[in-house]
Amino acid sequence: MRTIIFSITVLLGFATLVSATELPLPKGPVILKISGDIKHTNIDGAAHFDLPMMEALAGRQTVIETPWYSGTIFFDGPLISAILEAVGAGGDTLRVVALNDYAAEIPRSDVENYPVILATRIDGEVISVRDKGPAFVIYPFDIAPELYNEMIFSRSVWQVGAIEVF
Repeated sequence: MRTIIFSITVLLGFATLVSATELPLPKGPVILKISGDIKHTNIDGAAHFDLPMMEALAGRQTVIETPWYSGTIFFDGPLISAILEAVGAGGDTLRVVALNDYAAEIPRSDVENYPVILATRIDGEVISVRDKGPAFVIYPFDIAPELYNEMIFSRSVWQVGAIEVF
């Protein structure tokens, strides 16, 4: 009997460990793939997210002026730090890759020191690929105006489809 109880305890512990390292599968179209130094995956050793998965993470809303749009724009999306936490990311650098293969490296310290979001909505509407979607790196210019500079603009990738963590 002790052997059976021990075996069940070990199996339950293993099941908990497995479920803690796996993400749920996306149910809709995948809009973001994360690879590299991550612990929690769901498809082929990477983390794939659909829009509801991303919107379930801690996020931020901001109304800011940017060099890419006229006037002030309302952006909404998950904090990149929340995305990294969800995938159990290690590493110090994020390589953010757009659908057209443009890429920029973002120091992890940026997303730990500032509430940088991966915007999925503009003015309440899902961002279309035509309008710089499905996701757009948005720095918090509203609370950190010192970030409004060319270096940060180059890290503000739009049409984001993937993030590599290293």
